Amino acid sequence: MGKDIYSKIKTLDELTKILETFRKQGKKIVHCHGVFDLLHPGHIKHLEAAKKKGDILVVTITKDEYVNKGPGRPIFNERLRAESLASLECVDLVAINLWPSAVETIKKIKPHFYVKGSDYAKKEDDLTGKIYQEEKAVKEVGGIFYVTDEITFSSSSLINTYFSYYPQESVDFFNNFKKHYSTKEVIENLKKIENLKILLIGDIIIDEYNYCIGLGKSQKDNIIATKFLNKEIFAGGVLAAANNLASFCNDITLLACIGVKNNYTDFINTHLKPNIKKIFYYCEDMLTVVKRRFLDPAFLNKLFEICDLNDTGYIPKNIEEKICKFLKNKLKKFDVVIVTDFGHGLITPKIVTILSETAKFLAVNTQTNSANIGFNLITKFPKADYICIDEPEIRLACHDKFSNLENLILKISKLLRCNKIVVTRGHCGSLAYCKKEGFFEIPVFSKEIVDRIGAGDVYFVLTAPCVYNEVPMEMVGFIGNAVGALKVLIVGHRTAIERVALFNYINTLLK
Repeated sequence: MGKDIYSKIKTLDELTKILETFRKQGKKIVHCHGVFDLLHPGHIKHLEAAKKKGDILVVTITKDEYVNKGPGRPIFNERLRAESLASLECVDLVAINLWPSAVETIKKIKPHFYVKGSDYAKKEDDLTGKIYQEEKAVKEVGGIFYVTDEITFSSSSLINTYFSYYPQESVDFFNNFKKHYSTKEVIENLKKIENLKILLIGDIIIDEYNYCIGLGKSQKDNIIATKFLNKEIFAGGVLAAANNLASFCNDITLLACIGVKNNYTDFINTHLKPNIKKIFYYCEDMLTVVKRRFLDPAFLNKLFEICDLNDTGYIPKNIEEKICKFLKNKLKKFDVVIVTDFGHGLITPKIVTILSETAKFLAVNTQTNSANIGFNLITKFPKADYICIDEPEIRLACHDKFSNLENLILKISKLLRCNKIVVTRGHCGSLAYCKKEGFFEIPVFSKEIVDRIGAGDVYFVLTAPCVYNEVPMEMVGFIGNAVGALKVLIVGHRTAIERVALFNYINTLLK
């Protein structure tokens, strides 16, 4: 690439000044914006058509961090994408956008024309909804919104075909899945859960990430010394589950207990999304569960963990009675009851009985962790409408380490009178079961893992309303694996999964 190509690439501030000069000269400014990950003939035709609308064609590209297309994207980083665009004769100036959408950039550079491709002719098909905001911004600065009518290609489709990020078994699964279901069908099913009334009940966990670097072995003791750097505190457990569901469901009620001995009420209230209704019961002589993990920040390797836990058993009887009274009076008002049971004392036998006998639709996840291994099994529930647990948890529940997993699912299905079950299997994907439909094996979608914490939880809480809505179980498994693949890219519970990010990823997978 020649020097003149690099000279086309500017910062947004530089771009603004240059365009002011052109504007004073009476030049018409045309602005195009996009990801342009894998530049193809459709892009070139679009840009050439846009250039005909004016004198100076400016192209801005989405920063890497805002490319919401899932694991492995963008294929090419922002600098390479900028250089590729700058190499085109029709493109005069290129800049990397600083925001998730082009709205702020449009207001900054004030183009005479803002030009999008024919994919945006039907604005309602834009999964992000940003096109409406961008059109409004263009009109506010006195510009014209214009859509070209050129041949189109899909970058995602080309990437999936020729630069596949996914293992072959995943590619084979996608190709077969697309024969039965479209992107539109999957997304429409996810949109249908937004007006359900959800009760989410489970243990609150405060997840603390303490970042340390190793100094070496102590001279006098057989220990590894570390230097503390900093820490992050996340709303975990049922709080994280609620936050991840809140982008997809409008009506969520969260029921949980807070230990007063280490009251985290202010933190909890400020770390829950605004559409989550809170019903908290305060336990005077109990701790709010805190899990302090110590990590190497370079690779997020967890060194060890210190927990604040209640070893006295279940919640106090008076609190249990209050919760039971609430459930007896209100349970029937909820379409779906989701139980995230981390085994820290909230889900007592009495509460289990009421949930099992009264809930319209009961979805259950019982977790095994270092504090309760072997003691918090799915078999504590006499029945459920949907169960989602991992493979070690179902093997513990069946007291069976080696048998065929499908046979274990059938055993639990009969024992708990549950016709829909998913077993998550980490790097092996998941196995979905429906009594009417049979078994569906869904391979893992992501080879890239930043942090596994909470991946199974978000799989569970997002698929539970889908199962209630009678979404086919193969699609349920697809949705669960997709949201899990996005979750493992997030450190702890630093951010929640947003619906637009998931919709874009689904669209990318099925191109």
